[in-house]
Amino acid sequence: VLVTLDKLEKVSTFQEFVQIFSQFGNEMVEFAHLTGDRQNDLKDEKKKARMAAARAVLEKCTMMLLTASKTCLRHPDCESARINKDAVFHRMRCALEQVIEIVTEARSCGENKVLPTSIYNSIKDFKCSVECLRENLQSSTPQIVIGQLEALVERTEDFTDSPYTSHEQRQAILSVCQLARQDTQQMVHAWIEAQQSVHAKEATEELEVAVLKTCQSISDLRRELHKVAVGRTTDLLKVHGEHLSLRALKAAGAEGNLEAVAEYSRMLTEQKEQLVEACRLLCHVSGTEPLEITCIHAEETFHVIGPQIISAAQTLALHPSSKIAKENLEVFCEAWDSQLCDMALLLKEINDVFEGRRGDKRPYLSLPRPGKHSANLKTAKAVMLDAEEQTSMAKLGLELRLLSSDVDSELEKWEEQEHNIVRQSQSVASMAYNMYLFTRGEGLLKTTLDLFHQAEVLSEEGLQLCSSLRTFLSQLVDEEKSVMITEMEKLMALCQQLQMGAKAPVQGKTATFQKVDSSIQTTRNIMTVVLSLLPVSNKLNKKYKSERTSLSSLQDWGERQDASTPVKDEGALSNKNTNGFGVKSLEQHMVGLNLLESK
Repeated sequence: VLVTLDKLEKVSTFQEFVQIFSQFGNEMVEFAHLTGDRQNDLKDEKKKARMAAARAVLEKCTMMLLTASKTCLRHPDCESARINKDAVFHRMRCALEQVIEIVTEARSCGENKVLPTSIYNSIKDFKCSVECLRENLQSSTPQIVIGQLEALVERTEDFTDSPYTSHEQRQAILSVCQLARQDTQQMVHAWIEAQQSVHAKEATEELEVAVLKTCQSISDLRRELHKVAVGRTTDLLKVHGEHLSLRALKAAGAEGNLEAVAEYSRMLTEQKEQLVEACRLLCHVSGTEPLEITCIHAEETFHVIGPQIISAAQTLALHPSSKIAKENLEVFCEAWDSQLCDMALLLKEINDVFEGRRGDKRPYLSLPRPGKHSANLKTAKAVMLDAEEQTSMAKLGLELRLLSSDVDSELEKWEEQEHNIVRQSQSVASMAYNMYLFTRGEGLLKTTLDLFHQAEVLSEEGLQLCSSLRTFLSQLVDEEKSVMITEMEKLMALCQQLQMGAKAPVQGKTATFQKVDSSIQTTRNIMTVVLSLLPVSNKLNKKYKSERTSLSSLQDWGERQDASTPVKDEGALSNKNTNGFGVKSLEQHMVGLNLLESK
């Protein structure tokens, strides 16, 4: 890939470029699969996160490289077009070097560069030192603990010194820092007393209380910083989600208005600075090292893409009738939008960690195997998508991941995790997530044939979900039942559509790509309907359970009045165990998994 990249950078004619880019595209597809396999092999979570970041850069830059190079070839004397193209090549080389470092375990200059310590890690180290102090270990002293706290408080200046932090937020952070200082001083004093006191028991109890207070104030500081970082990012995503400055920049460029381009470029630069700072604050509260690396990657991406959009807009303003320059600007704006989507996902994952949910996807292991599905697919030729096709599908894939994440969040609200609706929805969401990974060249689905197999299994699971919903609705008499029936019928129709599409034979690369696109779009529509059904189903299920509990209480009261025998209670308990989270439920769960495996 590096060799072909060098050739691409030196081409001087369109014909030569088309020929070499075709070769480059094929190499990039193969490279995407290889790096995906290596990412799955890696045991170190930090290396996995770094590999994912490098692969994300390569995925997005491939399309940018195509349009930026074409624009430079069409307008060879345009300085802004050259700057735009050079930036893409430089970013791709940096990403490729990072992949080389990871897979060869090389220690380059970049690897040795120490990243600034995040507040989350500082808090973790501080609590560890406090614990060592309490246990009277030599590895910690009062001076070490106080020094760590001061370093931690100093790092909160990224929050308090920011012009975007409100006065109230700044005061809240400073107050919690002051409280943490006081509690730490009291704890150190209690520790010294415990060392010198002859009343060991009382002194130890006093130290325990002081340690608990110190840890609590530090946790309060983390909560306050988390609230500020997440709140800021959420607000920015809402504002920038409308893309007003990007639209204005595109319009000014198309009109050839250089003054307007300069004005809107200043607006975009300010937005970029806000997003870069938000990424920095999120990094402080990320909660895990892999998420910290993802925050750093997001910060670097906004830092680079902002100026690239501006140079692409300047090129269009200088050549307003150029279709290639217009297409190039559009590609960079889409990359910005894609990074905003990634940031929304990152925000959710950071929240999941903070609230005690890891947010990790359960891998769906019951993947279809070749030869176990319809006859039409047995002889079908597996096709790998090229780099341009994968890039065009990336946005659709991101929608699928967001929906999959939202479905998981809804399912976590259910009290009965073993309910058929929950289990089947989880399976559908996991398979949809596999399809999202396919659009990135990652995961267990390697070829289009794998994808169509997965789509068929997903449709079957979706139809099973429809069956469970129908059974559930038959027990209800609620008014909202009619709304659910309409949505359920829609879900059934979409699952049948996906099933028929997955089984339909296709020939040729274009037809295969269209089938892939159709499968993913239909899956997205299925996930949208599932997401709309889950909250209503949960609400009705709780209501139904509540009514049954009330009825059961009345029956129990009647039975007590009739002095029913203990045998009857034993039978009721037995029934309860069978229907609850007992052996029966586990057996049914395993049967369900085996059924999916056989499918």
